[in-house]
Amino acid sequence: MKRAAPAETHFLERDEVEALFRHLPRTGRLVQRDRALLLFLYNTGARAQEVADLRVEHLELNEAALVRLHGKGDKWRTCPLWRQTAALLVELLDSSNARAVPDAPVFRSTTGEALTRFGIYKIVRRYAGHLDNARARRRVSPHIFRHTAAVHLLEAGVEVNVIRGWLGHADLTTTNRYAEINTKAKIEALRNPEPPGASDGSCPRPAWRSDEALLDWLSSL
Repeated sequence: MKRAAPAETHFLERDEVEALFRHLPRTGRLVQRDRALLLFLYNTGARAQEVADLRVEHLELNEAALVRLHGKGDKWRTCPLWRQTAALLVELLDSSNARAVPDAPVFRSTTGEALTRFGIYKIVRRYAGHLDNARARRRVSPHIFRHTAAVHLLEAGVEVNVIRGWLGHADLTTTNRYAEINTKAKIEALRNPEPPGASDGSCPRPAWRSDEALLDWLSSL
């Protein structure tokens, strides 16, 4: 087989995630479910199928909240839940009286059936489709939330092996690509403040040297 470069990994920036949740609707029939679903995706980095398969018995919504996810290769993994995620899930399950039924689906359609992968995709598109970036060829989907969770965990200083277990990767190489993305982002962030010409070894005159008011203030210190 001819080797090909892996597909580019896209994710949402922190300010995009914050804006998304800040502008979610507050009223409506399904807003409670949809907000809980989006936050669960971002919190856990779960695959769409793992969310579709999620049942009440897989959740522990006590003080140390966590979820057990059934992933690829018939493997189970455990992810911690933020307090906000757990609180939203408690409200969601209480509103439907689902906590008393261990095998009840956590995220349900309007007919009471478990949401399918396509149903989850449609919800993500409904609320986050405006975050598509045609220039970067980024189309927001449930898997973008998975990438976003991984990159933001790295930015928060979480060790790569922990993220590997968090996402359920069989191979550490898969997780390492997020470390590469994070490193590239840091390099770009360092380059942005560079004055013109700094990268070719020249030392341009700093902009503040032409600011007489600032120079006078510095001299008075």
